[in-house]
Amino acid sequence: MKKFFDDIKKDIKFKSAGPGNKLTEDSSSKPQAPQVPRGAPRKAPTDGAHRAGAAALARIEQQQQHRPKVQTSQDAIRNQVKRELEAEAAATAASLKNTDVEGACVPQKDPSCFSVPGVFFICPLTGKTLTKTEKEMHIKEAILMRFSEDAIEASIMMIHTFNKDKERVKAAVDIISKYIENICKNPTEEKYRKIKLSNKVFQEKVSGIEGSREYLQALGFERTTLPVDGEDRTEEFLVLPAQESETLEQMKAHVERLQKGEPLRAKLDRQPQVFRPSQHATDFQLPPDFYNLTAEELKREQQQKSEVVERNAMLRTKAMREKDEERERRKHNYALLRVRLPDGNILQGTFLAWERVAALYQFVRDSLENGWQPFELMAPGGQKLKDDEELALNECNLAPAALLTFSWDAAVQADIAAAGGKTAVLLKSALFENIKTLS
Repeated sequence: MKKFFDDIKKDIKFKSAGPGNKLTEDSSSKPQAPQVPRGAPRKAPTDGAHRAGAAALARIEQQQQHRPKVQTSQDAIRNQVKRELEAEAAATAASLKNTDVEGACVPQKDPSCFSVPGVFFICPLTGKTLTKTEKEMHIKEAILMRFSEDAIEASIMMIHTFNKDKERVKAAVDIISKYIENICKNPTEEKYRKIKLSNKVFQEKVSGIEGSREYLQALGFERTTLPVDGEDRTEEFLVLPAQESETLEQMKAHVERLQKGEPLRAKLDRQPQVFRPSQHATDFQLPPDFYNLTAEELKREQQQKSEVVERNAMLRTKAMREKDEERERRKHNYALLRVRLPDGNILQGTFLAWERVAALYQFVRDSLENGWQPFELMAPGGQKLKDDEELALNECNLAPAALLTFSWDAAVQADIAAAGGKTAVLLKSALFENIKTLS
């Protein structure tokens, strides 16, 4: 009779059991012998199978609770692609619409509308005028061509120009300097005149610096293979032959040049240009070279112009304004500046955005017929710029373009007038040979 009731209980338990429950599990979670349902014979699972199944179910449930659901279906992928395409299409349409409204010129289609053809540089070795994309390769070629004239100078330029990591360059220069110092202090010691190429310090600090081997060879080191003491093999060395005392003194001077070396950089071409008096002096159309932005970023820049107006109308803290100003300064690499002279003519030049105000004063002074006379420059908004100003042009809100006003120093002009003189000619005559009209 007891067995009969036990069978009934187990049958009820089997029918009411949900997923993840073991058929032999009672309320106390103690394992019992499995019961085969009526109607078909069943083979009872082992205890190990029960435990493995329960553990697997527990892990699956835990993962479902704590892991975010990852969409991997084809529908999810198609939806994501669709959203991205729609967003890109909307951004492109907004950019085109905004460009049409503002009437801005499109660089790719109408470069003639720019206020300046672009940004150009002058190679200090060849004097050739270069574009931004040409300058780096041209400088490298010019340095390599210099080896035929002065190998020491060319290798020093190579070390400081070809390698961008200044800390690594300094470490290599220090080690090379130590090599030469030891040789000069111990000219008869052969060991100081040999540099093993497999030496760890040489490999890590010197060998990887472009121009370092060329410099050592220019000093007189020769690459050779020498036997290793006590071993039946050879190794490669840079060996300096014995030198006369006069030659050692020259080597000291060469090392000093290496230590004082600087990267060779192309000089920015100011592109000085004079314009006749014009009402369009404040109209600037700048090429993409003037911006530290990609073409796509420039499009977004146009879209955000309307947002700037709205933002300026809001009540904003000083910190918020300073943050926006700093972000705005980083957008511009160059500044196109115009100076309106007392006779109405306009002098234009190109500057690096982070150059000091003193560079602007020097440019104007070099363009004047009487550059010795003191003068003043007034920025937009009535801000008077000082000749010895330490601020950068972009910190004075002169980037990417601005029109300034020139005026002679009033006290000096009064003295000139009292002496019966006057300042008739402002700019050098050479600048008027290519005078243009703004349109």
